[in-house]
Amino acid sequence: MSFFSEFREFALKGNVVDLAVGVIIGGAFGKIVDSMVGDVFMPIVGAVVGKIDFSNLFLVLGTVPAGVENNLAALKKAGIPVLAYGNFITIAINFAILAFVIFIMIKQINRLKREAPAAPAEAPATPEDVLLLREIRDALKK
Repeated sequence: MSFFSEFREFALKGNVVDLAVGVIIGGAFGKIVDSMVGDVFMPIVGAVVGKIDFSNLFLVLGTVPAGVENNLAALKKAGIPVLAYGNFITIAINFAILAFVIFIMIKQINRLKREAPAAPAEAPATPEDVLLLREIRDALKK
């Protein structure tokens, strides 16, 4: 078997195609969840805690030279070491909200996918040898 025919067989197997579809759907689903977290839930969290922008909380680990603004972007650009703990808080909150949103969405999807209880299965057909034995039994009873 040639290299290309082996590759074609591998690439066209159901698992690879399913994986590709899953990655594409996952990317689109990720954008939906990111939007829900960033555009719906984080503004609510910001309103509850007093509109604090956690990403701008930092601690300067050195001295700030003259002429450099005291904000995170300017300090990082100037190469001054900063402990950006606010960014960590923002990412941790995003993760917790993201995990919760995914949990709720998966729970709803599973609820929708749940199948109705199956109807009772019909009794399997009686094997031919059993039918023949019954015929013999009935013939002997006569």
